Amino acid sequence: MNIFARGYAQVWSSKRPEFVSMFFEDDGTLQVNDGEPAVGRHEISNVAQSFMTKFPDMQVRCDSLVHKPNGIAFHWTLTGTDADPNGKGHKVKISGFELWTMSDNNLIKDSKGTFSSEEYKRQLEYGILN
Repeated sequence: MNIFARGYAQVWSSKRPEFVSMFFEDDGTLQVNDGEPAVGRHEISNVAQSFMTKFPDMQVRCDSLVHKPNGIAFHWTLTGTDADPNGKGHKVKISGFELWTMSDNNLIKDSKGTFSSEEYKRQLEYGILN
């Protein structure tokens, strides 16, 4: 499972959103915070692409993997520079986790991602605190 998690982190850094979706079942879901879940590989690729576009230098690191009664918690840290034309070009460094429910095929069936929206917005506005 650790190899799976490290590979998953690497594909988020790959600029290849379709590689992210390959870690999911065909009908898998990815939910970011309280947003509407992306259902299916195409929609999951779109979510990945949105992050890859906003942060073209994005790097995602696997911090830890914790087995829990209700799934596997994949803890991560994302770093990148905001490239949105309407943004301020600040660097961000945000940590969070995804709670995975795995399928019988050892792919992600459901992923519920969580990170601090407030801290993310603050970093987009002002950058990383030193």
